[in-house]
Amino acid sequence: MSGNDRTRYDTGIARALRTPGGHLSIGRGGFTLHYEHARLSGYDCDAIKKAAIAAGLPVIDSRMIPFELAAKLAVSGPMIAVNEPASPRPWHGLSYAPLEAVAAAYRRAGAEVINVPEQPEYDGMFDAVLPGPAADLIEFWLNHVRAHGA
Repeated sequence: MSGNDRTRYDTGIARALRTPGGHLSIGRGGFTLHYEHARLSGYDCDAIKKAAIAAGLPVIDSRMIPFELAAKLAVSGPMIAVNEPASPRPWHGLSYAPLEAVAAAYRRAGAEVINVPEQPEYDGMFDAVLPGPAADLIEFWLNHVRAHGA
C-alpha cells in the first residue's frame, strides 16, 4: 500500500474508530466505512482494508461467501448499530444490533471478520446447532434473533 492510499483513508478510519459500532464492511459492490452518522463508500477495497486493519478498526469482508448468504444476512438480518444504541431484542431486518452480534453471523457464514473478537453471548449460540452448511447456520441465526433475541 502506498503512502497516498494510507493517508487518503486515515481521517475516515480515525472517525470510525471513535464511533461506537464504527467499522468497515466490504462486499461485492465495494466498501462502506461506517462512522458517526455518515458513510464513505468506494471501490478501492484492498487499500482501505489494509489501512483499517492496521489501525485496529473492525472489518467484515463478505466477498468470499456465497452471494445468497451475504444477501440473506444483509436483507433479513439486523443492521449494525453505529453511533446509536442497539434496538431491543428480538432483532429483525429493520432493527439495530451490536457489531459483535452481526459479526458473529458473518463469521459463521465464512466472511473474514477482523478486529472483532468472538464473544460467547453471540458466537456461542451457534454451538446449539450441529455443524452443517453455512446456509443452515444462518437460517438458524435469523430465526433465533427474530424470535428470541441473540
